[in-house]
Amino acid sequence: MSDANLHEIIQRTNPVELLRNSRIGMYVYPVVAPEFTNWRSEQRAWRESAVLFDQSHHMDEVVIEGPDAAKFLEGLAINSFSNFGTNRAKHFVPVSPDGHVIGDHIMFREAEDKFLSVGRAPTSNWLLYNASLGKHDVKLTHSPRSPSRPDGKQVTRIHYRFQIQGPDAPKIFEKLNGGTVPDIKFFHVDWINIAGRQVRALRHGMAGAPGLEIWGPYEEKDEVREAILRAAEEAGVDLHQVGARAYSTNTLESGWIPSPLPGIYTSPELEDYRKWLGPQSYEATGSIGGSFVSDDIRDYYTNPYELGYGIYVKFDHDFVGREALEKIKEQPRRKKVTFEWNAEDVIKVIASSFRPGEENMKWIDFPQPNYASSSFDKIMHGDKMVGLSMFNGYSFNERCMLSLGVVDADVQEGDVLTLIWGEPDGGSGKTSVEPHRQAEIRVRVSATPYAREARENYAESWRTKKSA
Repeated sequence: MSDANLHEIIQRTNPVELLRNSRIGMYVYPVVAPEFTNWRSEQRAWRESAVLFDQSHHMDEVVIEGPDAAKFLEGLAINSFSNFGTNRAKHFVPVSPDGHVIGDHIMFREAEDKFLSVGRAPTSNWLLYNASLGKHDVKLTHSPRSPSRPDGKQVTRIHYRFQIQGPDAPKIFEKLNGGTVPDIKFFHVDWINIAGRQVRALRHGMAGAPGLEIWGPYEEKDEVREAILRAAEEAGVDLHQVGARAYSTNTLESGWIPSPLPGIYTSPELEDYRKWLGPQSYEATGSIGGSFVSDDIRDYYTNPYELGYGIYVKFDHDFVGREALEKIKEQPRRKKVTFEWNAEDVIKVIASSFRPGEENMKWIDFPQPNYASSSFDKIMHGDKMVGLSMFNGYSFNERCMLSLGVVDADVQEGDVLTLIWGEPDGGSGKTSVEPHRQAEIRVRVSATPYAREARENYAESWRTKKSA
């Protein structure tokens, strides 16, 4: 008899073994073409001209509405809602009762009693579960991400979602709007004109340079996209549509770790939640990859402070995990950094796959070796582990491999450490992992965000402020 929920699964299986040997396969950014031109040019365009990101398919959407909507959400957020008016957005971060990050979403407040939440599945599941407890007068509507492998079947969503950014993006907006675009503040929402209709626009930016994110009914997607492409041509802007291969690498330059492991597998208070999560849920089928292996799933958890979200934590309201975070705030903790990989060492890893008869090292796929839902590679200083690399990829703009992760508090920018690349014992049971041997790659601890534009000129946020 098959297991009915996550709780039953981890009663008989260590969650680390479950996730390290997941058979779900590569993490896929669905539906959008892998490349429109080539991923190198697409990466360069967000730094040098302008890009169009199609974000319509790889994220969940949850609509939260009802008289208790704000109260419901604030009780699950480290964020304060005291300054969360309509036509604004927040980087919404929920934590477990023990203070471990569950995930994050971008939360839009469309009306006093209506919110739209966008992001990965762990946060969606947490919202849906808490609403199911019936403690608040709210209604939730869930639109899951598009299938990773639709096999030719038609895919539709509630909304299309586009983002236009880069130094030449304002020229496109002005052409679309038929005149000057409103001066929208960072993470605020206003309306602009596109193809004869009013469209909501969020001031945002995924790759360091601010831009606008727009959304609307999915059936209008093709018409809006054509209007954007036409406006770019009329404005003389070299606009690049960005494919799924390049899209996932934009965060390497701007410093956001996109897929921390949801810290929900151990807390006794979350047993009912684990019983609610089905055997096909993200939490039951997702994968852990990398050289770090522990028998204790808690060693893979993170807290908001070490991910750079300390500026969001406000103790002006009651929320799940508040008491735990009040204690964590006073304790020594890791910090988020960028790792710059040594080019010679990367080339040695790749070259091992071109030597017949030699045991190869773990292949580094370009531009993003996305072989697990959540990655954890050991960062060593001599024989001591001093951190974890959690998301990696190649930046053609910087001409190097980069990764984002966390290190002990005493590690300094400029330190040269060693990243252990590849999994121990020849690999795990993941279908995305070929037999291989491990490699040592030198990494230099660097600033986060790595891109100077994001670090120095981005709107004030976790990217530019230090956590408390």
